[in-house]
Amino acid sequence: MEESMQEKTTINVEELRKEFQAKKKEVSKLRSQFNSINTEKEKVYRDLKSIRDKVKDRASKIKTFKQERDELTKQVKEKKEERDKFNKEVQEKSGAKREVDQKKKELFAELDIKEDPIKLRKQVDELETKLETEPMAFKKEQQFRKTIKELQSKIKKFDKLGDAWKEIKTASAGYGESKKKAEEAHQDIQTLAKQSQEKHEKINEIYKELKELRTQEQPLSDKYLEFKKEYQELKKSMDEINARIDELKKSLNIEEEKSFKVKVKEKTQEVREKIKKGKKLDMDDILAFQAGR
Repeated sequence: MEESMQEKTTINVEELRKEFQAKKKEVSKLRSQFNSINTEKEKVYRDLKSIRDKVKDRASKIKTFKQERDELTKQVKEKKEERDKFNKEVQEKSGAKREVDQKKKELFAELDIKEDPIKLRKQVDELETKLETEPMAFKKEQQFRKTIKELQSKIKKFDKLGDAWKEIKTASAGYGESKKKAEEAHQDIQTLAKQSQEKHEKINEIYKELKELRTQEQPLSDKYLEFKKEYQELKKSMDEINARIDELKKSLNIEEEKSFKVKVKEKTQEVREKIKKGKKLDMDDILAFQAGR
């Protein structure tokens, strides 16, 4: 009976050792696969992260360009309102200007004035400047003074126009100022609209880049998920096998301890038989007998 139990114990220990060695080989193989999958997974993740960083950068640029474009569009709208206001003034003042222009022609005809008073004054200023700054012969100087006197005589005729001339100048100046502002506003509109269009075209270019990046991102994302799933499955299998290995380690230690006690008991019994028969004991017999006591 005792021998049968010893044989059974020995068989169980051997089976456990065989399973232990098999599990170690299995986990070693899985670990190799696990490390390989992890390397591939991390490589795909780095590529995926690089693509996603670019996507994030492009999305940020689009947002910035949109804000800038929208601000320019807003300015265009404001400038159009400003231009329309000045154009309205131009239309309102154009009628008044036509009236004063007609009055100007009538007054000039009445006073026999053919020259433009602004040009006449400019000529006088130029001649007076030459007299003051340029050396010249007396005869030429006299001629200059005579010309200046004739021009001033013509200019004096405008003093007779009085309020009528002031009205003409005011109407012309008001019309000209409104027209100038309307033209400036129109130029600003063209400049701002061009800048807005450039921003819009840039947005479209980045959208194309973003679309291409999204196309590259999807397969990488799918591949990464596949590797991650396989990685997790391998890890789960390894954890289960390692848990079994830990159990086997504990079991083998317990069975080895039991096996040692059985062997000591057997050796002790042999030593007792030798003593009964009066046989000589060797050192191993003595140590075994002491261990079994």
